[in-house]
Amino acid sequence: MGVLWERLKNGIITENVIFVQVLAMCPTLAVTTSAINGIGMGLASTVVLMGSNLAISLLRKFIPDEVRLPAFIVVIAGFVTLIDFLMQGFVPALYKSLGIFIPLIVVNCVILGRAEAYASKNSPVPSLFDGLGQGLGFTASLVIIGMIRELFGTGKLFGAHVMPASFQPALIMILAPGAFFTLGILMALLNNRKLKKKANKGVTA
Repeated sequence: MGVLWERLKNGIITENVIFVQVLAMCPTLAVTTSAINGIGMGLASTVVLMGSNLAISLLRKFIPDEVRLPAFIVVIAGFVTLIDFLMQGFVPALYKSLGIFIPLIVVNCVILGRAEAYASKNSPVPSLFDGLGQGLGFTASLVIIGMIRELFGTGKLFGAHVMPASFQPALIMILAPGAFFTLGILMALLNNRKLKKKANKGVTA
């Protein structure tokens, strides 16, 4: 149980996809114009991460080293295709909003990276939880960025008006520069917190 909790904590906090590893910047900057988009993209990626990690872990002893990366991509593409069809059928509005970024999950460096770095070397259950942790960390980060951009860019949260009528939305927040500003400020705040914690540990030591 300790290993499974460590995998979850690692993905959500210690090696957070966006704020620590600084990966998957393309979908992060492109789809976070709203919190709903962040949830949709994050959960779709989480399902693919869990499914591909589990499948690759189960098949790891049968895949020759010479073709492991193409094999991993085929497995990942299968799960992405399934998610693509399910979203198109059950949540067409969200599917249309996310657009090309759903099929592009296939080439998301996070998913292939977890397959290569963890799932291909570990047993199925920890690999499944590794995918879950990485996916939840990715989802949480996307939702936080999406909420900030949506709130200040439209005065809404999850599509509902929450700001007073006198509030003037900052259009730049839902444009490309707003994504960079939001991500940069959040990363600066998190890095500042880490430095302070490290400094406090040095003082107490």
